Amino acid sequence: MARRALLERSAALTADDEVTPRQPHPVRRDQATSHWRGGGGRWLIWVARAIAWAVLLLIGYRGVLAIVQGPGPRAPAGSGELSGGNSQFPVTVAEAYALQFGDVYLNFSPAGAAARSEELAKFLPPGTDPADGWNGAGTQRLLGERVAGVSVTGRHTAVVTLLVQLGNGRLIELGVPVYATAGGMSVSGLPAWLPGPAKAIPPSAGQQTSDQPIEAALQTQLPPFFRAYASGDQGTLSRFTTRGAHITGLHNDVSFGGIDSVYAPAGGVTRQISVTVTWRLPSAAATTAKSAGVAPATLQMTYQMTVVRQGGAWDIRSIGASSRALAKAPP
Repeated sequence: MARRALLERSAALTADDEVTPRQPHPVRRDQATSHWRGGGGRWLIWVARAIAWAVLLLIGYRGVLAIVQGPGPRAPAGSGELSGGNSQFPVTVAEAYALQFGDVYLNFSPAGAAARSEELAKFLPPGTDPADGWNGAGTQRLLGERVAGVSVTGRHTAVVTLLVQLGNGRLIELGVPVYATAGGMSVSGLPAWLPGPAKAIPPSAGQQTSDQPIEAALQTQLPPFFRAYASGDQGTLSRFTTRGAHITGLHNDVSFGGIDSVYAPAGGVTRQISVTVTWRLPSAAATTAKSAGVAPATLQMTYQMTVVRQGGAWDIRSIGASSRALAKAPP
């Protein structure tokens, strides 16, 4: 009986265990936090994927658009464009165009009026007066012209200023308005007669301190150099020049006439000196036997030279034009 009671009690306990649910184990704080972080990481991945797809779609759209539209317009090579906002105006061509126009415009006479009008019509827009403002009277002759400047006023417009010497010796400026497109150009209006550059008076050289002993030494040393410089004798020139100097000479375009003045400032072993030389110019008349006694034409010219003291002499490193003011002649 006792054994039977024990078995019944054991069965009852087993039944109670099956009916009563077991309590779950408590969840630790670090495990819960780790699970939440995993969900946030997956959200960031989806955002990054969305951004990447948007970028790829934008690149593909721009590529297709570029293929459909084709390459953008390019400026023609060698058209002489200016930089900046007016980069398309053909400055170089406009300069040449204005020079050609000025040659026709400033040469006129009643006898050549018809030919002048015909030539000017090539530069003027349709419907413009072929005489371009001239009344058909008087005579004008052009001796020479150069481009003095270009003022670009718009994408298609500019004023080319010409420096002009007229037949009466006057020096003037002529402003020529030019209109240009990709298909051509024209003189878009009447030119403007402008005054030539005024004469500028450079400051007086004043009483500059000079090295007179050096000037005296150079007066003796320089004549053989300038004789060789006039003829282009490289063997002789090399005796007076520094190593590496490249001085070619004038190849008998002139002949040496004399040293007129030497200015040497005080300084060290390298000096910038000014030398005034008289050149004799060859004359066709003087080369004939009948005119052997005719004196040749001469010209005075001033050179700036760099000389270096080496040993007991001054060797020449370079020679060129001088910007030193002319000494005023005595009254």
